Formats: sequence, C-alpha cells, structure tokens
Amino acid sequence: MSSMSLPFYQKQHRHYDRAYRDSTLSSTMQQYRQEEKRSTASHSHKVRSKFSDEMLETSSGSPQMKRAKQNYHSAGHEYISGFTDTKDERIKHSKANLFAGESHYFERDATEEHSVQKTAMHKSRKVAIRESAERVSLNKHIYDTQEFHRRLREDSLLRVPEFIIKPRSHTVWEKQNVKLHCTVSGWPEPRVTWSKNNVTINVHTDPGKYVIDSKFGVHSLEINNCDFDDTAQYRASAMNAKGELSAFASIVVKRFKAEHGDISFHSGGHAHHSYDYFPGDPHMKFDVHIVEKFEVSFGKEGDTLSLGCTVVVHPSLKRFQPEIQWWHDGVQLKPSEWVQMHWSGESATLTFTHLNKEDEGLYIMRVLTKSGYEQHSGYVFVRDADAEVAGAPAAPLDVYCLDANKDYVIVSWKQPAVDGGSSIVGYFVDRCEVRTGHWVQCNDTPVKFARFPVTGLVEGRSYIFRVRAVNHVGISRPSRISEPVAALDPSDKARLKGLPLAPWTGQIIVTEEEPAEGVVPGQPRELTVTEATKSYVVLSWKPPGQRGHEGIMYYVEKCVAGTEDWQRVNPEIPVKSPRFALFDLAEGKSYRFRVRSANSAGIGEPSEATEFTEVTDKLDIPKPPQHVIPSRNTDTSMVVTWEESKDAKELVGYYIEASIDGSGKWEPCNNKPVKGKRFICHGLQTGQLYKFQVRAVNAAGLSQFSPESEALEVKAALAPPTPPYGITVLESVHDSMVLGWKQPQFQGGSDITGYFVDYLEVIDGIPGKWKEAHIKAITDRAYRIHDLKENMVYQFQVRAVNMAGVGLPSLPSDKFKCEEWTIAVPGPPHDVMYTEVRKNSLVLLWKAPIYTGRSEVTGYYADIREADADDEKWRSVNETETSKRYIKVQGLKEGVIYVFRVRAVNRAGVGKPSDLTEPVTAETPPDTKEIAVNVDDDGVISLNFECADMPDGSKFVWSKNYEELIDSSRVTAETKGGKTKMIFNDPGKDDLGIYSCVVTGTDGVSSSYTIDEAELLRLLELSHEHKFPVVPLKSELAVELLEKGQVRFWLEAEHLSPNGQCKFVFNDKEIKNDEKYKIKVDPKTGLVEMTMEKLEDIDEGTYTVQLQDGKASNQSSLVLIGDVFKELKKEAEFQRGEWIRKQGPHFVEYLGWEVNNDCSVLLKCKVANIKKETSIIWYKDDREIMFDEKHDFKDGVCTLLVQQFSKKDAGVYEIVLKDDRGRDSSVLRLLEKAFNDVISEVCRAAAQTATDLKVQSTEHGIRIYSFVSYYLDDLKIIWYYRDTKLASTDRVKNGVTGEQLWLQINEPTEKDKGTYTLELFDGKAGHKKSVELSGTVFDEAFAEFQRLKQAAIAEKNRARVIGGLPDVVTIQEGKSLNLTCNVWGEPVPTVSWLKNDRELVGDAHLILKFESGKFASFTITDVRTTDSGKYSILVKNKYGTETGDFTVSVFIPEDEELQAEQQQEVKKK
Repeated sequence: MSSMSLPFYQKQHRHYDRAYRDSTLSSTMQQYRQEEKRSTASHSHKVRSKFSDEMLETSSGSPQMKRAKQNYHSAGHEYISGFTDTKDERIKHSKANLFAGESHYFERDATEEHSVQKTAMHKSRKVAIRESAERVSLNKHIYDTQEFHRRLREDSLLRVPEFIIKPRSHTVWEKQNVKLHCTVSGWPEPRVTWSKNNVTINVHTDPGKYVIDSKFGVHSLEINNCDFDDTAQYRASAMNAKGELSAFASIVVKRFKAEHGDISFHSGGHAHHSYDYFPGDPHMKFDVHIVEKFEVSFGKEGDTLSLGCTVVVHPSLKRFQPEIQWWHDGVQLKPSEWVQMHWSGESATLTFTHLNKEDEGLYIMRVLTKSGYEQHSGYVFVRDADAEVAGAPAAPLDVYCLDANKDYVIVSWKQPAVDGGSSIVGYFVDRCEVRTGHWVQCNDTPVKFARFPVTGLVEGRSYIFRVRAVNHVGISRPSRISEPVAALDPSDKARLKGLPLAPWTGQIIVTEEEPAEGVVPGQPRELTVTEATKSYVVLSWKPPGQRGHEGIMYYVEKCVAGTEDWQRVNPEIPVKSPRFALFDLAEGKSYRFRVRSANSAGIGEPSEATEFTEVTDKLDIPKPPQHVIPSRNTDTSMVVTWEESKDAKELVGYYIEASIDGSGKWEPCNNKPVKGKRFICHGLQTGQLYKFQVRAVNAAGLSQFSPESEALEVKAALAPPTPPYGITVLESVHDSMVLGWKQPQFQGGSDITGYFVDYLEVIDGIPGKWKEAHIKAITDRAYRIHDLKENMVYQFQVRAVNMAGVGLPSLPSDKFKCEEWTIAVPGPPHDVMYTEVRKNSLVLLWKAPIYTGRSEVTGYYADIREADADDEKWRSVNETETSKRYIKVQGLKEGVIYVFRVRAVNRAGVGKPSDLTEPVTAETPPDTKEIAVNVDDDGVISLNFECADMPDGSKFVWSKNYEELIDSSRVTAETKGGKTKMIFNDPGKDDLGIYSCVVTGTDGVSSSYTIDEAELLRLLELSHEHKFPVVPLKSELAVELLEKGQVRFWLEAEHLSPNGQCKFVFNDKEIKNDEKYKIKVDPKTGLVEMTMEKLEDIDEGTYTVQLQDGKASNQSSLVLIGDVFKELKKEAEFQRGEWIRKQGPHFVEYLGWEVNNDCSVLLKCKVANIKKETSIIWYKDDREIMFDEKHDFKDGVCTLLVQQFSKKDAGVYEIVLKDDRGRDSSVLRLLEKAFNDVISEVCRAAAQTATDLKVQSTEHGIRIYSFVSYYLDDLKIIWYYRDTKLASTDRVKNGVTGEQLWLQINEPTEKDKGTYTLELFDGKAGHKKSVELSGTVFDEAFAEFQRLKQAAIAEKNRARVIGGLPDVVTIQEGKSLNLTCNVWGEPVPTVSWLKNDRELVGDAHLILKFESGKFASFTITDVRTTDSGKYSILVKNKYGTETGDFTVSVFIPEDEELQAEQQQEVKKK
C-alpha cells in the first residue's frame, strides 16, 4: 500500500511504516521472504531450460511473479479472535508458526540461500537444477528433525503472551473508519479480545459496526462509521494458559462544527477557557459523577425555567476543568437571547429566559473530560399560554425562512397541537423590518398551507416574520419571531458573506482576468421544478458549461399548456442566481418553463423545457396513524407507540393526545411535533385509566385522529430486580459453605420471590466456568452449597427473582477457600438491617450466625460508628450483651451518616463481626406516620398505622417483637387502602411486646409501638370506660309480624342486670301492660319485647324504648308513619288471612318443577293440614288430568311426573286441594320463558347423561358415538375437530339414531387423527365430551375398519347361488329334465355339479352349461331310475364357496304306489 492510499490519520502513526518493527518481527519477516524465494526456485529435473531460466529470474526477487508460500512449516489459516477459533486450531497453528520462527536450521539455511542467490546467475542450468533438488531434500530432512524435537520440547515451550506491536491511539473525524492493530506472541497462541471502556465488544450486538480479525498473529479491531460515542479507551487482552496481558489505546472522534474548515473537537462548549482542558499527565483519569439531576420538567409559554445538575469530578483540579455541553434534540446549544448557560465549577445550569414551544424536547447535559464523557438527559414539556380570546387556537411554532431572494421570502411554520375546540381555518403571516418594530400583515385571507411567499420586500433590507392561527372564534397569539433574513439575491448574499453558494445554486466564478469578448453563454443545465403550490413555483438549475470569464445572468420563460407561446417572466431585470420563484400563475393551469443565460455578449439558447407542472397544492394531508398502543413506563408516564401514516409526504411529525377514560376531555401530550413512532407521555395521574390518540402533521395540515387506544392504568412497569450484593461466608466445613448476602437496592416494583446462587472454581488464580448451585429458587438470604471440594478456592454470584423475571447476577464475590472452621467463637451474624429510622434513633435487626462455635450463642453486641470515621471509632451500642436479635439505637445525631455491625457471643468469647450495614442518615423521612393506639366506642383496642403514598403492590406486614406473629388468634389485622389496623381480640398479658408494621415496596416506611404492663392496664381501663357508659345494644328497636298477624316490637341489649328497667313510649305517652299491649323483659338475654294483638289506624306514630341499668342508659326509637305504617298494617292483615287459610288444607310450597336424572319432569308442591277426605285434582289448560290411582300424600308432597317432556307438554298446570274445611289451589304456567327454562334444564340433564365418546369401526370407516338417556330436538349437537367446528359432508357425517349421537368418518386417513369433541348445548351452556383419535386408538380402529371393509367386499363379491333350483324334482322315467339357476360372484365363479358328493362330468346324457357368467343349466336328456339321487351345484371364487342342493326322484308310471312311497322317503330325508 502506497502512502497516497492511506488515510491522513494513519500516515501520522509509526506502525504503518515498514521500518517500525522490533528485531524479532524483522527477523521473522526476512525469514518468511527468503523461504518464499527458495520454495519458488525448487522444481523437478524434467523442467525445460527455458522455464528454468524464468525460475532463476523469479528466485532472484523479480516482482513479476508472486506465489503463495508452500512449505512444511505453516499454512494460512484465518479466524476471528474470541469468536470463531477453537483451542485445537490455535494450538496447532501456534506450534507450526513457533517452530518455523525459532528453528536455528532455518537461520543457517537462510544464510546459505543468500549466498546461493548471488552466484545463481553464473551457474549452468544443470547445476542449478541439481542444487535445487538438493535443497528440497534438505528441507525435508529439516522438517523431519524439527518434528522430532517438537515432540521432545513441546512442554518446555509455553510462554506468556507478549505484545510485539501494541495498538496505537488515533484521532479521526466523524463518519470515518479507524483500525487498531497489534501483534502478539506466546504459546499456546494467545486468544485476543477487545474491550471498550472495560466492556467486551460483541460484534453481534451492532452488526457492521465492529470487525475483529486475526491473521498470522496480527490482530485488528476495525470501527466503521465513527461517531462521537466511539471516543473511548480500547483494550486488547491476550490470554493463554500461562497468563494474561493487556494493551491500551484511545480513539478521539472529532466533529465538524464550522461550515468551512474551522474544525475543533469541542467547539461551542461552555467552559472556563482560562483553564487548560488536557492535563499534563497523559495517564491521569478523571471520574465524573452527576448528582442532583434535573428530571422531566413542565413549563408554560412565557415562563422562566432552569435545568441544573451538580457535577463531581475526581480528582478535583482547578487547573483542569471539564467542558459542559448542552444539547437539544441532537443539536448543541449556544448562548442566545432565549437560553443562558452557567458553570460554577460544581453545578451546571441551563436557563430559559422566555419559554417557547420551540424549546420543548429532549435536553442532554454532557460533561467532557480527558477520560471521556458522562451525560444526563431529561425532557422539557411546554404548555400553550392562555389564549387572549377564549376558544382561540394556540400559536404556531418553528417559523423560519424556507427560501429568500431580493423580492420575496418563502416562510414556513408548523401547525399548533391545540385548535381551541374549533378547526383552524388558516394562518396570517406578519413581517417586520429589522429594528423598526412595525408589523405588517402579509395576507388578507388566511392561508391553510403552512408555507407562504411574502412579496413586496425592499431589496437589501432584513426582515423578521411571525405567524398567527385563525379559527371561527378568534386569532391566536403570535408565534415566536423567525431569525432575520435579508431580501437579497442569493449570489449577492454569498458574495457578501465570502462563502460559496448554497448547494442548490451552483457557483459563479469571479477572476481578476479580463473577460473574454464575444462569448455567448451556453444553455443552463438540469432545470427542475423544486417546489410547486397554488401560490408559487420555484425553479432551480445549474450554470451553463460554456460561459467564459464573465459573470452571467438569467431570463426565465413560461408557456401555458396547449400553446407554444413562450413569455419571458422577468424581461426587465434578469436574475443572477440559478434559483427563481414565480408568482401570479393561474391556479389549476399547467405550465412549462425554460431558462436562458445572458451576458454582455448576448443571450444564449434556452435550456430544455421542464415537463408540464400544474399550479396547485400537490402535497396532501397525511392519513391518520394506526394501531396506537400504550404501555406502562413509570407511575406518572406511559410509552405510546403507533403505526406511521402510510404514503405520507414531507411529514413534520406527530401530535399525541391523552384522555382519562370516561372523562371525554382530551389534552395534548406534546406541543411540538415529534418524529418516529414512539413517545413517552409524562405528567399523568397515577392509578387513572388513560386512552391515547395520534395525528400526523405536514405542511398541508393535520390528519384525522387515529382510532383511540385501549384504556390502560398508569402505574410503574415491573422490572427484574437489581443484583444482590455483599456476599459473605457464614459457615464453612470441609465439603460445604453457607453464604449470606444483602437484598437488592431496587426490587423492580414487586416483591422478591427468591434467589439463585452460582459458583465457580478458581485454580491457580484462573476462574473456571459458572455452575448452578441449585435449580429451584430459594427464599432466604442464606444458603448452604453442598458437594464442594475441600481446600478448593471458590467465587460466588447471586441473582434475585421477582414477578418480572430473573435479574442480573451480582458481581463475583471475593475468593473463599472451602475448609473446616475450627474456631471456638461464633461466626458472624447475617442479614443485618435497620428499620424505623428517625432523626435520633433507629432499630437494628439481624439473624443468628450459622456457625455457633464450640458452644451455643448467648448474646449479641451491636456496634456503631460514623460512616466516614476510622475503624478505631467503633463503639458498642449496648454495654451488656443482649439475647434478643434486635436493638433500638438511641442518641443519634440528626443528619449524621452511620454504619452498624453486630457480633455474636458464646462461652469462648466474642466472634467475628457481621458485614456492615448500608450507610444510613439519621433523619426522619417526610410525612412519617407513627403507630397510634385507639380504643373505640365498643372498647375494642387496636393499633393503627397509615401510609399516605402507598405504591401499588405494597402491603402492610405486622410483627411482634420483630418476628412473625405466631398466635394470630389473639389479633385480627384489617387493611383498607393506605390504612391498616391490628385489633386485639381479647387483650391480656400474652399480648405484651413490641408491635411493628412495615410497608413493603417502600423506602423503609415502618413504625412500632410497645405495650408493657402499665400500658396494657391503661388500655383495659379505657376500654371498660367505653363499654359501660351506655347500655350497649345488640340490635335497635325493630318490628316484626307474628303468625296470626300480631305485631311484635323488640330490641336486644348486650346484657341487662336484674335491676334494669324498661319503658315503652308511644307518641310521648308511656304504654302500660294491658289487654292490647303485652310487655316482656328478659334480663338474661337482654331481650325487650312488646306485642300488639292487632294494628289499627290509631297506632300510627313513634315508638321508643328507654333502658336504664345502673349508670348506663340507652334508648331506641322506631317511626311508623305514612307508607311505612300502611305497608306494615297491610302485611299484618295478610298474615292474619294466611293464618286463617292454613286452618284448612293448604300449600306450604306452591307448585314448581324439577328435572330428574332420567330427564323426566316432575311437577311438585308441598301441602299441609291434609286428612283422608281431602281431595287433590290436577288440571292442564283447564282440563282435568285423570289418574287410575288415588294420590298418596306421603311426606305432604304432591307430584305429577311427565315422561319425555317436549313441546306438547307446554301449558298451564293447576292443582286444587279441598275438603269440608276449605279449598286452596296453586297454578304453574309453563309457557314461553318458563317453558324454555324447563326445556333447557331437560337438555342439560340429557347432556349430563351422555356417555364418554367411544370409537367403533365399520365397513365404511370409523364411527365416534355417545349415548344419552333421552334425546330431544332442542338439544343442539355440535362436533369439533381440533377445536374447529365440523360441517356434515359426504365423507364426514353426523346424526342421531335413537339415543345414539354419532359422527361417521368414511374412508379415514392419517389427516383424520386428532381430538374430536362432542358439544351438547342446552340453550345456556355447552357440555363437552372429547376423545383422542390418534396413536394406538387410531391404529386399532383403522386396522379394524380395513378388516371389516375387506370382509364386506368379500361378502358382497363371494360366489353364491341366487336361485332357480327346486328342493325336490320328481320326474317320470324317460322324460327329459332341464334345470337352470342364477349364479353371482365377482370375479366370475367356477361352477361344478355333484351327485351324491361326487363331481359330475358332462356327456350326451348329462349336459352341463354355464353361460354369461350368470346362468348355470343342468339337463338330463333321457331320465333313468339310476339318475335318482342328491344333486348339488358348487360355485366358487376367491371370496368364498356356496352350494345349492336338490333331489331328483325318477318314478315308473305303472307303479304309482311305489312312486308315492319314494316321495315319502325323500321328504323324510
């Protein structure tokens, strides 16, 4: 590679120069070149002389012929370090290269080859060929010897990795590629991995970003398309069995900031320039921590807002200050009239002096140091200012100048998110000349398109612009003003700035030479219509190639469609820049355009004309987005995603709106359009259900809203917990160890359900692979790992689990050796934690040590010191040991940070201290609530605690003496919302102790309350006082009706003493016990009652009961007036009538129905007061139902059984009871809905009688069937195959035969395997039966089907005698006998005739025929007596055989009696 082909940033580094190599590498490369020359010089003796000359020329180093090296020592083998190589391949490749590079034989041979090359040209061809052959033989001998020594010395050649060439640092520009190289030696060949800021690089996480390569010991890391985030420290780590070595290099990515040539790494940053940015020590590293970070902020137009962070840099050097940068939506900010930046050396602030909607977006504060950068980001939301007119729209935003010339400026803006409740009809554009303050409205009627050409400008003057939105209610506030723009020709503007023209304008060349005379410019090139609306058309082109040295100008011409008349648009003043806007074109018409160049020599030829362009707004309003999906983020925000608008052109972004479900009020989530298809909506109310909708924005307007999303509750999304920490060993024996650890600091929004422990072995300082200690999650934070190796060193890691999943593993623990602990003192307590943190106290909790030493643990000491104090500052909280596993630490100093530890004690002494707790600040958290004791009016004692901001999923956990409540029968816990109460069921001495309550899922919200003997006595006395000031009532005064219509007033007190007194008062008058009123008091039960025989109109009023029992008193009243009294009186009269009715035969339960298990319907009622003379008559539709037997009133139940209930049984049923004491009847209407209910119940009963599905094979296929006890048409039958409803077809049929429900599968195949389900729908619910037709079931059924099918085929096609033969034939001797019968069979059967079981053969006397495969004939031409006997026809084919028998009797006419006897004998036979 030549130096010209290298990138500039590579030319500056030495490792791209051939001379920059150490001696070892130079020797290796020289040896490689010599070996390559020698291999190309060795050929066979049969090579022709001409080729030998060329070979000698090549071996002398000619560059014309290069061949790949072929020898016995190395082969080109590529692999990517760390990913694709294998250990065997690396060792094999390393061995070959190692011996090839270190063999002394090669050094001697290289020296000899060097001398040979000098004299080769002077030798004859024959000598050269002989020497070449000798060298080949020598090389083979060297290789064999080398292989022998390799086997002897293989184990002695192991070497640690060594960097021959280390990677070098680079400084590159953005978008460029950079490559780091290093050369590593060692054996076995080291494996090289690359890291960025101590994080291993994985090429698969960002495909195409990184390329890692390794060839011949040279390793490289290539970073493609560098960006600012690639500025970092990179490390190459080489590792083999002997050890590990690392080398470091830094990459600095520069960014283009100025438009032309001015390039600096941190341009525009806000730092103190009096300090040096880069320190003198190149190895110094700065650690940056950003604390007190700004969060998501909300502001309003016109407000002042500040964002700030505190930055801590270590080491803190005044001379070397970090650089603070602020970014807004990917654009670095600079101080302006809108934003101000400040860096005090400790805090960085960004202040908005006057908020605008343009300021909405994502803000990033970046702290840059020599070691890299740290950053923090937050979103700023800006609400619209209140409209000057209620209902007017919000102000537009992002007003800027899209294009400017000497006589026009095209202004563009973005539509607001809020239209004020009425659609925006358009916009007014205002202009103001700079430094005048006089605003002029540019358009008389509102424009809907978000671009507008402003004309009538004065050339050379600068203008600013603003836009106002208009709806039917009013006009919005004006937008923020645009940046000033000058009304100048672009060429003049570029010349004034001293900069080249904008990309679309081309370039005008100005020289100091005299212009050439007589050169007319050529045709302008590439004329295009860059923008077309109904208001204007913008043209752009490139200058002509032929123009001389003189500046040129342009004339623009137009032509209306349908004509060839070209009109010059600017006949008087030509334009200087190759860009021009045309106004005053007829809307709806089509035009073509062309341009001519001109100078002092004349006007050139016109350019090629454009295509026809219609003067109209070609940009359409975008289509609404689709599929809006919200998802949870935090407890005040949600992530909203959507599907982008299809076929949208020049899309500006999207507006998102949110609404609380059911409110109907929509609020904007953003006031500045956002791009993409995802947005985080902040500022939502926790626990509320929100819906979202989105619409798209472009210059043509706003789309319709998308369909509303589903409502989703705002609450924090669950996440896996963070890693546990503080892993320590609690006990160690020869083959197991007990670990303890601390729970994660962040639980992920749900309780931790368990932990997983992994371990690995550490051998000679090299860690092995991680192994799982167990499979099932454990709940405790202490775990014993079994089956460890004695004296082996181990490391451990722990992962926590919650509902969201398994979290990341903890950092590997310290290295612990598995060995038997033999110390006498106990091990360390574990799981030390604090709770109930207040400004001067807290409670410390711990668990007992796993290892107790040589005696039981007798107590504990708790130690305390300030977090930043030395170890000598430890002091004990308790002077004497405590047997409890908790202690309350008093006397803390408010605001001081403390740490704690605990030590266990046994007879041998004090053991090892526990791990330190996390540092805790002695301060009372805001809104802290304490447990309060309460005794209610009933004397119930309870402890009450509340948590104002209780997160979702959190719960209250009560404990006694900081342990789980064992006897839960003594207390009852009640929780409602953020309040909880623990009630003492029967307070006593067993309830003494410390009661604490902890709120899970919070930052230590907890409290406790101590109940000692004195406190218990106080509470019991208070409870007693609450109980007895009044007579407690179990029930207030109530009224009820007795059986005969009597009225009973009653109340029940908790208890009454024998001295208790009671008074009944009616309308302020005391009621006495007399004939109308019967008053009764039962002190034992506390029941007080008064009975009235009959309720009359004069009894309407207020009834009061007054109780007095010693000091306690109470009363209760009942008001019986108006409708209440009337209803009570009516009910009393009814009850009296009912009592009278029940004096004769009557119904206790009226006529109803039930369905039996056999699907019959039983009409039944229950009667009472029946005697023998009582008659019962059943009616249906006023027709008496006749019974053969008299009804039996067994158990007082009358029944009517209806078998096989169907539609014909619908009607009105009535049963009548009567005797001499009276008559009663009950009617049941089984019509419409009532009848349907009965039918549904019958169907349900029938469906429940369905048997399990069975499989039966038939000759046609497989039948699946079930039986029900009763089938009726209302029972709907549905068959499913694999949850898909089956339709009846010719192959798959279903039906009902009697009580059998069947599904017939004709000619089944493998595709018919699966689950078949029969659903019996009773009108309300379905009842399913399923069978699995697969596996053995299908195979057996299919085999049986095949058998039956073959049997049916055989039965159908077997040979048989259909008919035609008589049983007995009686014939006279000498006559002719002719019998014919029909025969069937497929294939056609063979036919044979038998006489007395012997086969007959046809002749002249006996003629046997078989015609057409169907007709068999039997003929005896001259019957003789010898022809008498038993004859048979035998038909046979492959499917079977059948015979037909008949008897022939020949008689002599003269002897008729003999003939009769013969016939009798034949019949007997």
